[in-house]
Amino acid sequence: MKKLTILLCTLLLLFTAACQKQTNDEVDFDTLSNQEILDAAQGTTINFYGWGGDPNINDWIEYSVAPSLKEKYGLELNYVHMAAPEVIPKLLNEKSANSKGTVDVVWINGANFKAAMENNLLYGPFVTKVDNFNAFVDQESAQFDFGFPTDGYEAPYGKAQLVFIGDTARHDQFFSNHQELLTFAKANLGKFAYPEVKDFTGSAFVRNMIFDIVGTEVFKDLKADKDEVKKVIQPALDYFNELEPYLWNQGQTYPADLSQLDKMFSDGEVDYTFNYTPFHASVKIEKGEFPETAQTFLLENGTIGNIHFLAIPFNAPNKAGAIAFINYILSPEAQAQKYNKLVWGDLPSIDYNLLSDDDKKLFDHIDIGKGVLKQEEVLAKRLEEMRADLVPIVEELWREEVLEK
Repeated sequence: MKKLTILLCTLLLLFTAACQKQTNDEVDFDTLSNQEILDAAQGTTINFYGWGGDPNINDWIEYSVAPSLKEKYGLELNYVHMAAPEVIPKLLNEKSANSKGTVDVVWINGANFKAAMENNLLYGPFVTKVDNFNAFVDQESAQFDFGFPTDGYEAPYGKAQLVFIGDTARHDQFFSNHQELLTFAKANLGKFAYPEVKDFTGSAFVRNMIFDIVGTEVFKDLKADKDEVKKVIQPALDYFNELEPYLWNQGQTYPADLSQLDKMFSDGEVDYTFNYTPFHASVKIEKGEFPETAQTFLLENGTIGNIHFLAIPFNAPNKAGAIAFINYILSPEAQAQKYNKLVWGDLPSIDYNLLSDDDKKLFDHIDIGKGVLKQEEVLAKRLEEMRADLVPIVEELWREEVLEK
């Protein structure tokens, strides 16, 4: 009986320790070193909530990131396919109910990050506790998310930038600004289209054309007021209305999303497509979905680029595990993997110039493929994103003044 009692007590202690290991929301991380935080992550599980719409990204996380986390930190990864617009209401409900947290890391940026910060839904600042952030990230580049200060509550996951894609077999020269696009559309009825703004990249196209027409500086201090925004972007709204009759299907309908536009380009219905992933064309060429003559290009005044981030919710049950996960994502190894077009083709969020010679080789040996521009060419034409509080106003105005007019 005594042996049984001892055994039960031992099991109870182990169970209690495991529970304490699994949830470390009471730990004061300010008192722990970065290594102690990584040690605290050992043997735990984290729940990573992120957009699950790309099978290549999903495979990388499931079959590359997860095993690496297990090997390096003894960390189990539970990847939940839920995008930030769905996670924010979930966190709000948990906060309102004062319930236990379920999300350890969320893939987030833009308006969703702004909403999360304004509702005190995130934990931080935490980036100083992430060794690879301190070693490899250009600190200045991570200070803003769609013009909103990050204040150390986000770590950069990767970089995106809008690129256009044409076919050199169809056209010797591509448009380089909004006026040349209009000229092309008038001369080639129905051969250009863009998704409506409910599609993330369709919205980016609209914002990029607005920048090309009215510039970028006017938005820096622009009040987030619908009337004020309309005054500023009215020339662009007029432009979209002038362009509309010459679009695919005479602008009576717009492609639902980017995948539809890609298929239209591949089938020859339209002559151009575009994407936020600069190496998108090379992947499509390799898969035989785009012609070998497909070619990425940029506008002469540049294209919109942004950073997508990782954040930790205020009630994350495993903050140590979250920090370990983010630390791995910011490693040269992980960033080089997702830079590979066959994995993701995502621009790295770490600075190549801060890497060792050996780490630089991880990137130097990657084949970016056919029909695309080099990373440095893309970044040289990078425009800062519009402020997060202006984006929904611009989208609403486009719907009212263009789509529904």
